[in-house]
Amino acid sequence: MSWLAVLLASVGCLTIKVAGYLVPASILDHPLVQRIAGLLPVTLLAALALQQTVAHGRHLELDARLPAVGVALMALRLRAPFLLVVVLAAATAAILRLVAG
Repeated sequence: MSWLAVLLASVGCLTIKVAGYLVPASILDHPLVQRIAGLLPVTLLAALALQQTVAHGRHLELDARLPAVGVALMALRLRAPFLLVVVLAAATAAILRLVAG
């Protein structure tokens, strides 16, 4: 069954890729389409980061990761260097896990 799923997903991906070549250039040159295409990877990456932060299997798990991501977002908003952002997030998670037991 899993090989069938892999095969169907592969055919679906190939179909989408081929369909992309059939789209007229006038549609691809539209400013709205270009804006959406530019923002889509950022949106997908943010959704993946959030899913990895609060999910454990099929369940939500609100633990030290969520406040650590919040601290990292605040540090990024304040334009802190990336290494400092990582250290602050890791320290936040470590302290919360230590306090929680």
